[in-house]
Amino acid sequence: FSARAAASNQSASREDVLLAVDEAFYHALASQAILLVAQQTVTTRQETADQVRALTEAKLRSELDLSFANVDLQQAKLLLLNATNDNQESQAALNTILGEELPAVYTLVDETPAAPAPAPEDATPLLQLAFQSRPDLAALNLQASAAKEFSQAERDLVRPTISALGVAGDAPVRADQITTPWYGAAGVNVSIPIFNGFLFSARANEAKLRAQAADQSVQQLRQTIARDVTDTVLEAQSGFQRIDVSRQLLEQANLAFDLAQTRYKLGLSSIVELSQAQLAQTQAQIAYASARYAYQQTFAELRFQTGQ
Repeated sequence: FSARAAASNQSASREDVLLAVDEAFYHALASQAILLVAQQTVTTRQETADQVRALTEAKLRSELDLSFANVDLQQAKLLLLNATNDNQESQAALNTILGEELPAVYTLVDETPAAPAPAPEDATPLLQLAFQSRPDLAALNLQASAAKEFSQAERDLVRPTISALGVAGDAPVRADQITTPWYGAAGVNVSIPIFNGFLFSARANEAKLRAQAADQSVQQLRQTIARDVTDTVLEAQSGFQRIDVSRQLLEQANLAFDLAQTRYKLGLSSIVELSQAQLAQTQAQIAYASARYAYQQTFAELRFQTGQ
């Protein structure tokens, strides 16, 4: 039982590594997507600043408009710096998880589906799957079985011990009165433990308590698994809805930006309206990218929680 528990612990450690790699990979994908958003934001706001500068030089816009455009441009550059730093940190974390000692930059392939699979509606079937497939739970069950067997062995020490000894052989050199060269003997010894300072009973009680503690550890882990699976399912359901909401938000933000840009070019609105539209568009793009990869990371956690 202990050997099988060690093998299950090895499988559990492997699952921990796989989950860590999945989390690092999706975090790196998210940081890469946010970096692209930051780069596009700098490009867009640079174009806006150049247009406002040209209009200002032509006396069609005020210096205030140019100042707002330059402020937005510097904010975009600051966003780009932060996104670049986050992307480098995520690459370094991925290197560490993969066991690389030297820095390496990976080209991450984004295979995230545009229409992800919906989240599970009920956690009950997944709970049964987790109880059957989780290697760490299997390890604790085997350790509990080992503790029970050891407790039984310690309790049996109070019983008498029976040992037997036999010997047989050939005597080529012997007295003439012995007519056969073969001989043999056998004996039985019975040892009854009576006076040993209650050592065996104390060991039996200790083993029994350890077996009970092992059973409680199994129950505690089952409760933890039930809580984690339920929480992860709820998080997946919320994450799936968040993808759709953030996608709609992005569509509306893109439309609002196009309208605000057109209105500003026609002189029907101020630079403040255009700046707010640009900011809303950037935030929506980041929210949508974060929601997509956070949902995939939640699915990776759900696979881990159910032992898949």
